[in-house]
Amino acid sequence: MPIATPTTETSPVKQAWWKEASVYQIYPSSFKDSNGDGVGDIPGVIEKLDYFKQLGVDIVWLCPVYPSPRVDMGYDVADYRDIDPQYGTMADIERLIDGLHSRGLKFLMDLVVNHTSDQHQWFQESKSSRDNPYRDWYIWRKPKYDENGQRQPPNNWGSYFGGSAWEYDAASGEYYLHLFAKEQPDLNWEYPAVREAVHDIIRFWLDKGVDGFRMDVINFISKKDGLPDAQISIPTAKYQHGAEHYASGPRLHEYLQDIGKILKEYDAFSVGEMPSVDDPKEVIKSVGESRAELNMIFNFDIVDMDHGDEGKFSPRKWAMQDLKSIVNKWQTFMYKNRGWNALYLENHDQSRTVSRWGSDKVEYRALAAQMFATFLCFQSGTVFVYQGQELGMANMPESWDISEHRDLETLNHWEELNQISPSDAAALASARKEYQLKSRDHARTPVQWDSSANAGFTTGTPWIRVNDDYTVYNAESQVSTPGSIFEYWRSSLALRKELRDFIIYGDFELIDADNEDIFTYSRRNNGQKATVVCNFRETKVVWAVPPSTTLRSSKVLLSNYPEADLSKETLVLRPFEAFVCMSNRD
Repeated sequence: MPIATPTTETSPVKQAWWKEASVYQIYPSSFKDSNGDGVGDIPGVIEKLDYFKQLGVDIVWLCPVYPSPRVDMGYDVADYRDIDPQYGTMADIERLIDGLHSRGLKFLMDLVVNHTSDQHQWFQESKSSRDNPYRDWYIWRKPKYDENGQRQPPNNWGSYFGGSAWEYDAASGEYYLHLFAKEQPDLNWEYPAVREAVHDIIRFWLDKGVDGFRMDVINFISKKDGLPDAQISIPTAKYQHGAEHYASGPRLHEYLQDIGKILKEYDAFSVGEMPSVDDPKEVIKSVGESRAELNMIFNFDIVDMDHGDEGKFSPRKWAMQDLKSIVNKWQTFMYKNRGWNALYLENHDQSRTVSRWGSDKVEYRALAAQMFATFLCFQSGTVFVYQGQELGMANMPESWDISEHRDLETLNHWEELNQISPSDAAALASARKEYQLKSRDHARTPVQWDSSANAGFTTGTPWIRVNDDYTVYNAESQVSTPGSIFEYWRSSLALRKELRDFIIYGDFELIDADNEDIFTYSRRNNGQKATVVCNFRETKVVWAVPPSTTLRSSKVLLSNYPEADLSKETLVLRPFEAFVCMSNRD
């Protein structure tokens, strides 16, 4: 069946190179170690340049490699204009950029400018004296006092890593704000010199050949005037979320438009991380075509759908109706309002999809991984693949002890829980179960390159343990192996481009919205239509194809089973079966 040539005559979506691209995310500490110190590095990334090309991605995104004390694994930046010696040198990053560009690939860096490390020179100066010129580069406030005269933080905001979002500095008698770790003080974007410094950093890297940025919690950079107390959302907690006062704050779009002007000069790519924002009308202000702010944002609706009422590590069973509602909301809204989606299921902050929402049992794991690839790759938006996702990497085994974890978020939660409820066995067991599903460490175990010692990641002792299953699930056994997870991802990314007329620029229609097992949708443009069918269950599911959906005249273009029989009005879908079919009928 001939594939339509690209045209957007019936689509409101404007063409752009980054809309047709796919992105591969690298967490450098866990990607590939070239010198045997147990930590991944930039020369290790350079070793795998042809791997990215073979997979078929277009952009490589490298998580922070700036000098850092690594309290939060590099998201505590101590110097924005250099490379941490643990990862390499500036010459290495320049070699990486050149190597990617020579292969027709683009390079994306992390921009972490809501906060810095407390070891950054700016903060060291700011902390040294109330009269220091850098004092106002950060957010300092005087303490409050309760009825008993006890000193209290300026407000009741909680840190994302536990405890208060304020740290007291005895030398100056004031608190500074840190929405994350106390070693990550928030910058004061109200102060013009801060914005000028950030703009200079952006230009510094763009002039070096960087093609764009992923912007960490970028919607937190503007805080509400007066920093008022947060609403009480968790009655049992001393400190509250507070996001209503800093997620998409009053001057956010002014700040983003200033950045957008710089990015436009360089035709640079941008994706912003925007937690705690689920209102499409607010998001479109950042990503709408006419706004000149960001190309797209990461929203958290899907990855938060199994978070309980008391936060990430409280239980909640995800429901198919939740997933369908989320996908349908963003797919249809962005299409109609000329925005753009960032499509992802995994990243450095999220656990492995096959373990969290599918099955990592041997008999189902490849099928589940391929099904999730099908589900993701044919939606409207730019696809993000996280390292190891293309190999079906799974969560840590349940047998691993809490001591195997390295993630600050998980360890702080465990410590607080043991202080509050040390004898509550049920609460501790529940937390461990949630860590097993959602801890960030699951995404940070080393990439499994081959079946040799330490999965070929390092010749030394890895900074975090390699998953026990590396002898079976590794790149060497999958690359160029028909039917493998890697080859399925490669085929999916290639087919996405081949069908770009309606996969990239067409509209989205959710099919059989009430079905609790099957996720089905169509993409359509210029009289051609692709239908995507995904069975989310590890059991056979009988599916009565809706009368409005014509599959019998369709050609199967991609399937994770050897054959997909579409000849009947009622289909029996096998465990985690997924396929893409195409018809010229509209």
